Order: sequence, then structure tokens, then C-alpha cells
Amino acid sequence: MQAEILYRPSYSMAVVNLAPGEEIRVESGALVSMTEGMRLQTRMEGGLLRSLSRSFFGGESFFLNVYQAPDFGGQINLAPTLPGDMMILKLQDESLLVQGGSYVASSMGVEVDTSWSGAKTFFASEGLIMLRARGSGLLILSSYGAIHPIDLAQGQRYTVDTGHLVSFTEGMGFNVRMVGGVRSTLFSGEGLVVDLTGPGRVYMQTRSEDALLSWLVPLLPGNGGQE
Repeated sequence: MQAEILYRPSYSMAVVNLAPGEEIRVESGALVSMTEGMRLQTRMEGGLLRSLSRSFFGGESFFLNVYQAPDFGGQINLAPTLPGDMMILKLQDESLLVQGGSYVASSMGVEVDTSWSGAKTFFASEGLIMLRARGSGLLILSSYGAIHPIDLAQGQRYTVDTGHLVSFTEGMGFNVRMVGGVRSTLFSGEGLVVDLTGPGRVYMQTRSEDALLSWLVPLLPGNGGQE
């Protein structure tokens, strides 16, 4: 499997070339186009309970689409719903936690699951649990806006608004909290943040869907906006 990102950073699209008979797992709704002969199977990855977990807690679709190239190979083009960037990560027996909505596609060697971690379950600003992508192969993620990576050294702490978080290395220490007290959270325009502790890599997006909705919804008819 070979992949590249075109038209970045605002309207990115992933172009994926598949070898004969090769498969790729794709989030529902991410397909832009594909070559002749590509076969599609829609699956509940990991069984019913795991699929329900991904859907209701991870912000992803209940079903995942698996595309298989014909005997002469094939190409598939993928893109997220919102404008922004995409990135291709090559995992080598690695594990990442991914914000719901940022997952686009992956090689069959990368397992996608909802990450449960007991009392430290990660809740994003939308109240969703992060997805866990682990294994070896290509992982394609998207962002709203551009992607900004940062590497944290051992013991280094870094704070990210949860609406701007795309992914981070599993195993990093994290603590989700409000910005200041309840009053600050309600009136400052900020919500929840996560304090991350290295070592590891963090991927952030330069725009926030939450911020967009906070600006847009009051302008809609029936919500105080112009009729």
C-alpha cells in the first residue's frame, strides 16, 4: 500500500494505491472516488460490542467499510467532512489515541478500537472517548485546520484544549480538567483542557469544531440569529 496527501493543508485528499487483492479499512463517508473493480464489504469490526463501543463512545461509525483491490490493483481517494489537513502515519507495532472524527482509514494491520482505561478514561470536550489505533501499517488521520505536531521529552508537561487535540502516543500521562474554576469554564469561552506528560508525540489541529459551532449556532434562525 502506498499513499500520499494532495491539496494540503486546506482541502486535503488522500490518494491510496493498493496492490492486487490488498484491503484498506475506511471510515464511513470518507470515500471520494475509486478505480474500476474495487470491492466493498461493510463490517462490524471486532464484533457487535466493539462496534457499538466505537459508535456510541468513540464518535465513529457503527460500521467500517473495507475496500479490496481487484487482481490488477486499484486506487482509492479519501477525504474528511470538514476542510483541513490530513496525515499518513506509518505505525510499527505502535499505539496512538485518536480523537473521534479524526480517523479516516488504515491498513488491515492496524486495529481500531475504543480505548478503555479504567478510572482514567479520556473524555474529550464533546464527551467522547478517544479511539485507539494500534499495530503496524498505515494510519490516515484528518484535522480541522492544519496539523501541528509537538514532541514532549521525558516528564515534560503540555496543555492542549481538547477541541484542538487530534492524537497522541498511548502511554503518555494525561489529566483532563477545566480551565480555572467553573466560572472561568462557563464564561471565558474555554472548556476542557488536557495536561499531557511526555515522553511522546502530540498532534493538534489549528481550528476547533466546538469553536465553530459556538460561533455559528447563535446566528441560525430560531437561536437569536436573523430570520
